[in-house]
Amino acid sequence: MPVTRYNDFVVKFANVNGSGSASANGLFAKGVMRMGVPVAARNIFPSNIQGLPTWYEVRITEEGHLGRRGGVDLMVAMNPQTWEKDVAEIESGGFLFYDSTKPMPASAFRDDIGVIGVPLTAMCNAAYQVPRERQLFKNIIYVGALCELLGMEAEVFEDLFAQQFKGRQRLIDANVEALRMGRDYVRENLQPLPLRVRRADRVGNRIYVEGNQASALGAVYGGATVCAWYPITPSTSLAEAFTEYCQELRIDPATGKARYAIVQAEDEIASIGIVVGAGWNGARAFTCTSGPGVSLMTEFVGLSYFAEIPAVIFDVQRGGPSTGMPTRTQQADILAAAYTGHGDTKHPLLFPADPGECFTMGALAFDLADRLQTTIFVMLDLDIGMNEWLVEPFQWDESRKLDRGKVMTHEELEAGRDFGRYLDVDGDGIPYRTYPGVHPTRGAYFTRGTSRNPYARYSEEGAVYVDNMQRLLRKFETAKSLIPAPVLKPAKGKAKDGVIYFGSTSAAMDEALAALAGQGIRLDALRVRGFPFADQVYDFIAAHERVFIVEQNRDAQLKTLIVTEGGVDPAKLTSVLHYDGTPITARFIAGEIAMLTATGQVEAAE
Repeated sequence: MPVTRYNDFVVKFANVNGSGSASANGLFAKGVMRMGVPVAARNIFPSNIQGLPTWYEVRITEEGHLGRRGGVDLMVAMNPQTWEKDVAEIESGGFLFYDSTKPMPASAFRDDIGVIGVPLTAMCNAAYQVPRERQLFKNIIYVGALCELLGMEAEVFEDLFAQQFKGRQRLIDANVEALRMGRDYVRENLQPLPLRVRRADRVGNRIYVEGNQASALGAVYGGATVCAWYPITPSTSLAEAFTEYCQELRIDPATGKARYAIVQAEDEIASIGIVVGAGWNGARAFTCTSGPGVSLMTEFVGLSYFAEIPAVIFDVQRGGPSTGMPTRTQQADILAAAYTGHGDTKHPLLFPADPGECFTMGALAFDLADRLQTTIFVMLDLDIGMNEWLVEPFQWDESRKLDRGKVMTHEELEAGRDFGRYLDVDGDGIPYRTYPGVHPTRGAYFTRGTSRNPYARYSEEGAVYVDNMQRLLRKFETAKSLIPAPVLKPAKGKAKDGVIYFGSTSAAMDEALAALAGQGIRLDALRVRGFPFADQVYDFIAAHERVFIVEQNRDAQLKTLIVTEGGVDPAKLTSVLHYDGTPITARFIAGEIAMLTATGQVEAAE
């Protein structure tokens, strides 16, 4: 009999898109959390409405790991199209749960896994007459069966039904009955599994939220009043969430009128044009998009850079190039975002690691855009943006004021203060700006997207152009002190080698570091949180013999950016790359680094 494992295993659901399984699988994850056990859930879905395979992975982890582990302990195989692949993915000693209504040949199974058959289709056909009900309640029946197999409390699901269908007692009762059907079948015909969920107290007051929702709320707290966007997976839900938050939080209590503008533009070009126009007028404005949208926005982003107009872009990265894999995750827009625009351009990037940082960086981006008078990219990806993560409740300092940067007032202009729209008076590369209408004869309309002198007068003189471009470099250098600093995680004991990573890789990386330490491989770790890179990044590389760069793209884009911007010897940097569209796992990271260590490329700790 296998050893019982409590609160430490992976359940994966294999379904067909459009079958209604997503809500049932999410219900299962929430049921685990209601028992006080943390989960890390990942939805892997196709880019069509229905008919193609979809998977939902739930890692049950009392230790609270937020990244994917790798491997499956219990496969809920509901899709005949992917049967062989799903069965092959189960770890030796794991379990397969399937619909046993139709007999399966012995060759469809594996000798080294346990098989649990429940006649789901037959049960639904007997209980329900309407085809759609048969399809939907089949999902709830298998949740009920899992509830019993894993030792979960039925009451947590019943409470979730009551919450989800509040005021609709018929639906509550129907779902409770379907849940009971699955539980009763297991009690009468099967034995519980040695994979068990037992009540714990490890969730605490953490919230379960998507990065897109968190970013949208950060935008509200950051003072955004204008959103112009065009639908594109996986960023659409960010604009939708911002709309919902504004309807609640951006209404004038005295008049009931909206104090925001949200425009679904005709395309991505129009959306960034609206954002730049709003930023020029003094509003805090943003758009949300993904890689293809960034490509279309290039010219307007270049205008923002050269005319020095604040803007924020939330880039929720997906698989590319071209249409690529629209519903898969990657970190493959790094170079495109950093250098978007023709000519010599550079843009600050923020790299949130989870929805908690999506909230804080989502707000910070607007302060940075105003202070630096440029476009700020917040670089999410589909894994953070569209999956729910357990994070600490968002914190906000009520005394915090919006930082509007260098804005010259009417009084200062009236008093005769020297105003040159592109004049660097402080030596930090950042000029003063004004808001439209602040003065009848001086101010905001002195803005140019063409070459000009410090007073915004048109000029194509080479020396004038060079002086302006050098000032923009000084401003980018100033940005180093404003971008969130890297996070250093030193190894226990001296480490000759290090690892650099960023964004959604962070959760799996934290776990991989512990696994590597258990193998005697010590690594200092540095999580990069923004670009331009702080001096600490280059100091970290210089202090180590070899540094791994872990990222989710094919072309080692973060490594390229580090080498290009810092003049680092590429031979000191070793890439660990994952780009199949699924979120990176701790096992992959640890396995790749351990392999490189074993081949002698990196010296293991004594």
